[in-house]
Amino acid sequence: MRKGYLNQDRVVEHELQEVGFSPESDKHEDDEEEEEEESVEKIFESREVPSWTKQLTLRAFVVSFALSILFSFIVMKLNLTTGIIPSLNVSAGLLGFFFVKTWTKMLHRSGYLKQPFTRQENTVIQTCVVASSGIAFSGGFGTYLFGMSERIAKQSGDVARGVKNPSLGWIIGFLFVVSFLGLFSVVPLRKIMVIDFKLTYPSGTATAHLINSFHTPQGAKLAKKQVRVLGKFFSFSFLWSFFQWFFTGGENCGFSNFPTFGLKAYQYKFYFDFSATYVGVGMICPYIINISVLLGGILSWGIMWPLIETKKGDWFPADVEPSSMHGLQAYKVFIAVAIILGDGLYNFCKVLSRTLSGLFVQLRDTPSFSRRSFIVQEEDNNPHASPQTPKESYDDQRRTRFFLKDQIPTWFAVGGYILISATSTAILPHMFHQLRWYYILVIYISAPILAFCNAYGAGLTDWSLASTYGKLAIFTIGAWAGSEHGGMLAGLAACGVMMNIVSTASDLTQDFKTGYLTLSSPKSMFVSQVIGTAMGCIVSPCVFWLFYKAFDDLGIPNSEYPAPFATVYRSMAKLGVEGVASLPRECLVLCYGFFSVAILVNIVKDSLPSKLGRFVPLPMAMAIPFFLGPYFAIDMCVGSLILFIWERVDAAKAEAFGTAVASGLICGDGIWSLPSSVLAIAGVSPPVCMKFLSASTNSKVDVILQSLGMNGKASVSKELNAKHSKILEALLKKPDNRECADCRSKAPRWASVNLGIFICMQCSGIHRSLGVHISQVRSITLDTWLPDQVSFMQSTGNAKANQYWESELPPHFERSSSDAFIRAKYNERKWVSPGGIQPVPTATKLSCKVSHLVESGYKPETPKKTRTLSLDEDLLLKHALQITPPETRIRAGSVDMKENLYALPLPLGREVKKPNQKNEMFSGELYQNRSTTIAPPSSWATFD
Repeated sequence: MRKGYLNQDRVVEHELQEVGFSPESDKHEDDEEEEEEESVEKIFESREVPSWTKQLTLRAFVVSFALSILFSFIVMKLNLTTGIIPSLNVSAGLLGFFFVKTWTKMLHRSGYLKQPFTRQENTVIQTCVVASSGIAFSGGFGTYLFGMSERIAKQSGDVARGVKNPSLGWIIGFLFVVSFLGLFSVVPLRKIMVIDFKLTYPSGTATAHLINSFHTPQGAKLAKKQVRVLGKFFSFSFLWSFFQWFFTGGENCGFSNFPTFGLKAYQYKFYFDFSATYVGVGMICPYIINISVLLGGILSWGIMWPLIETKKGDWFPADVEPSSMHGLQAYKVFIAVAIILGDGLYNFCKVLSRTLSGLFVQLRDTPSFSRRSFIVQEEDNNPHASPQTPKESYDDQRRTRFFLKDQIPTWFAVGGYILISATSTAILPHMFHQLRWYYILVIYISAPILAFCNAYGAGLTDWSLASTYGKLAIFTIGAWAGSEHGGMLAGLAACGVMMNIVSTASDLTQDFKTGYLTLSSPKSMFVSQVIGTAMGCIVSPCVFWLFYKAFDDLGIPNSEYPAPFATVYRSMAKLGVEGVASLPRECLVLCYGFFSVAILVNIVKDSLPSKLGRFVPLPMAMAIPFFLGPYFAIDMCVGSLILFIWERVDAAKAEAFGTAVASGLICGDGIWSLPSSVLAIAGVSPPVCMKFLSASTNSKVDVILQSLGMNGKASVSKELNAKHSKILEALLKKPDNRECADCRSKAPRWASVNLGIFICMQCSGIHRSLGVHISQVRSITLDTWLPDQVSFMQSTGNAKANQYWESELPPHFERSSSDAFIRAKYNERKWVSPGGIQPVPTATKLSCKVSHLVESGYKPETPKKTRTLSLDEDLLLKHALQITPPETRIRAGSVDMKENLYALPLPLGREVKKPNQKNEMFSGELYQNRSTTIAPPSSWATFD
């Protein structure tokens, strides 16, 4: 970059003066001419720099608001899927330039243009957009804030420790209370950071050079080409996401579930999911990050988890759910947490030591520091200036003069911090009664110091440790509050307070650096940050609320939006409050080991020469797929491969347009989240479910379909199906059905058709694991219902069903563990009255049995081929007969295939026996579970 060249020139000039080289020489004159040609500010010398009030234009904020919505959707989607968020500064600056340039060109042609588009206005847009979309990260929608919810607490099995479900009102209020403090904490230090210490702030510097280049004739031409390329790939990404949506009409359907490397690899999440977003992220992220993520996925899902699974029944109970924190899930979460904490601790100590040592050197080398820090000096006009001090370049002189022109009073910053701190200390305990006022006071007293450390460290390394400071608050405040006084929620809320302060402080100093290099006033930068933060406090919660309402399975493992770090942050809070006693066997030993390895890898990386150290993987990046799986790492590596080949074929075009291509892929797929959310809220379901089966399973499914005559769903017309939907929606509005029959969660969207109850998404997964001989789960909106199924739901409902299943349940029974409660309720029939009568659907006789078909030599007409239609084979096989699973295990669908495969109910009174050998797939007769009275469903209607 040009800035680097200028710094290098000053160093060379200083060295020549020390060895006595004459400044009058021709060589020196040539150097000065070359430096003048490279000077950025010489290019803009003839252009008037607008005042700080004219830099803040209405059109800039209109464009900023539109781009804030776009980037908030992108960041939110990334936050709720994997948590990997690349820098979007370049995209924000590029799109801001394009929109306002188009706007001003139209006004110029019509003769209404009053003020030309300047680089200062471009900087205001970029600052405002990044501040707004940054709230989508620091707001904790995929971390601490969502970690407070009941949905995440159920997965962790600690609902009793306290929950606070998301609500649009308190989220917006919380963000407005805590998001502005960081801005005031670093305002008095802006000159020290930017001018006295000359901190680099790589992201801010890169953004400034990008904006400067846009406003040169050559840069403007390149920017137009970049925008054109971005638009093409934006359109491609958006249309590709739209096309994929048509094939996702059920669970685990669509291209995102394509078993690229086979079904066994798919089971352990090794597959390419055709995500344009993460291909674009891979093109932006450095190669070492993408490789680190892939290595972490191979180590965890390729080696560790299959080995730990073999210890089921020894290290952890064999009968726990896969999502239980007492089983394999605990190893996934807490080992990832250990790696993150080890990496975070090392980098915290490293950045803090560099911060303190750099600060010491700056103070030592500047004896008159305290006097110079707040007084405008012009050393160029000082005849007594030291001859050893290198003369500032023209660029630096001009930038310093304009940067110090508009001062922000120190009293304003200090007074604003005190006022907002006092207001926040008074309000937050009413939002979170577990967060005492003295906890908040301690945070606000220590926050300016930590904000300065984070801002200074970001200037040196471009690394913001906001999340690390947030984790520090989780452990300190959580342990201080204690388990009995809501320490878990207190720690998570304290994490949010701390993260918002240090994150916004770092962002503002980056923007001050950008403003310094583009001659943008510090006042306009501060106002832009304030307005952008205010936008983010409204836009980001609304975007999250749209996701939350549109996707019932948000935060559920293996769903489209699993929000993995919400579980991680809640697990950290649990660890800080309860300690390590609740971990499964050997989990703590593994955590200690990986914590130490994370520190050791960082030490080795920093000890090696840079040429070798850059090949050492990053522990933080390796930890992410431990919990999620490596599927997105494959996408990112595909992006890296595309960029690598492009650079080898045409390095110049790859450098010029690589970021534009990646940004287009990310933006197009990200903005599709908006229409997909609207469609989900409106109840519009995709028309096709595309699944992938093994050939052997496919042929057996064909036999069952043709032999059992399970075509009842085909007889349901669209009109009848619409009528059923209206009936079911009306049933859900009844007071007794507005809550889940088991956990009392609001707005259930699933049902058990043979129990006659409405249940939530979380409980539906547990019902599936019970086996279809106990509970047969349907979606209210995704599945087609038959008349007698709807009729049974009308005649039963939650109240009537629970009169039987909970007749002896204590009045104030604590439903702390939904898994254990549901199993006790339906499997063990623990609270059923001996004389009670279970509501059952009307039995329907089956036309024939599979054994009769096999004995008669019946063969399927459908050829054996891989089915790509919407057939839920898992549920079908459970109802029909016990079939030996193929060697390549199918990914679990809506019903667990591990147990109770031989569970098709028959007409009552028929005695059957169960085959005891794997090769007796069709030889045995069907049997009936005698421990429960189960009538078969009237027909079968779960296939699209």
